[in-house]
Amino acid sequence: MDVLEQLGAQIDDRPVFPNDLRYHLRAALETATAPHLDTLPEGADLFLHKHRLAQVHGCETKFVADEAEEFEWKVPIARGTIVHKAVELAVNWRREIEPPTIIDEVLARFEQDSGSLGHWLRGCNEAERAELRSESLDSISKYLECWPPLKPAWRPVTESRLRAELHGGRLILAGKVDLTLGAAQGQRAGKVLVDFKTGGFVPVHREDLRFYALVETLRIGVPPRLLASYYLDQAHFVPEAVTEETLLATVARVSDGVDRLASLLHGDCIPAKLVGPACRWCPVIDSCHEGITHLEDQENR
Repeated sequence: MDVLEQLGAQIDDRPVFPNDLRYHLRAALETATAPHLDTLPEGADLFLHKHRLAQVHGCETKFVADEAEEFEWKVPIARGTIVHKAVELAVNWRREIEPPTIIDEVLARFEQDSGSLGHWLRGCNEAERAELRSESLDSISKYLECWPPLKPAWRPVTESRLRAELHGGRLILAGKVDLTLGAAQGQRAGKVLVDFKTGGFVPVHREDLRFYALVETLRIGVPPRLLASYYLDQAHFVPEAVTEETLLATVARVSDGVDRLASLLHGDCIPAKLVGPACRWCPVIDSCHEGITHLEDQENR
């Protein structure tokens, strides 16, 4: 189905939310998380983004191991950053868009950057760089094949940062949305949040966007109208309308995540194990009997 048919809506079809919704959500979230923050050392705070929230709701053993690991750039991780920046340039590109030109421009910019990705790009071998360019070019080409040029009237914003601070800054919720379209009109929802994905659907992708919706509501008082994961390899949307029930469920998920995070990082909680696809990338898989057994079972099916 056409992108505009998926994301568009007439003004009368857009929901209107109570003007005190953000205050109720903030109060509910602060009430639910207060006991967990009380267990933190004096002066400590908690920073929560979608990946950390997803990890702590998965295998706690893997989460603790990942937290202790020093971050290392690899082609699959770098590809996401390159593609997101390429989409940002494509949205604002004034000349004819040629995918190789955009990808090369993004790579050149990051190579000149003083950050960790720039350092990795300058040091990676030619095969890694070629693989990164090829995979990034494939993804941006698929985006351009299926998405129309985004008109200024649609208010497109790429890499939009969201942040909400609670408990006087002791709990920070933050995120960065790949693409936002539209804007609220008063208390009438109008914004659409889009996350671009490679590969296939995973249920946590929906939870990621719900987390963004909660932070956006705490930030401006009006929820997004629609959330959508867009799968580049399939040219497929998974949309979801935002409701008050969605936001309240996300408050509960965030509160539970804060509880687990505080217990694992600052308490004496023994991390639980939960097998799944992520076992393949777990840094402690070699010493995890449950994970090894799970992967062996998957290979024998």
